Amino acid sequence: MSATSGVLELAKKTAAAAVAEARKLKLNVAVAVVDTHGTPVYLEVLDDSMTASPNFAFQKARTAAMMRRPSKALEDGIAGGRNALLSLPDLLMIEGGEPILLYGKLVGAIGVSGGASAQDGQIARAGVEASR
Repeated sequence: MSATSGVLELAKKTAAAAVAEARKLKLNVAVAVVDTHGTPVYLEVLDDSMTASPNFAFQKARTAAMMRRPSKALEDGIAGGRNALLSLPDLLMIEGGEPILLYGKLVGAIGVSGGASAQDGQIARAGVEASR
């Protein structure tokens, strides 16, 4: 997220939409937003979420930002036999991390943890949709 894009405001808007989706699904999750370098910008943790969820949410967001693709793309690559991906350091290759693009440019990423991976992905995508 660039300094001119209202980083915190965009992060809060993205996270709020993700939280709304999580509540609709009745899930207690953590939602993390990072900048283009994977640096934390915003975190929201719903009551009674798993203790590990905030850390996993940041890792999924960081993965999406650093790799400029959904974390599920890497998970799918591994499932498809591309085991070399496992050697990439400091990434969490599980669905739930989504890049945030504005006008085709990466401005950050969101990560969600606390539900099943597919649910985390659905919640993250809801956040991304709201950021546009």
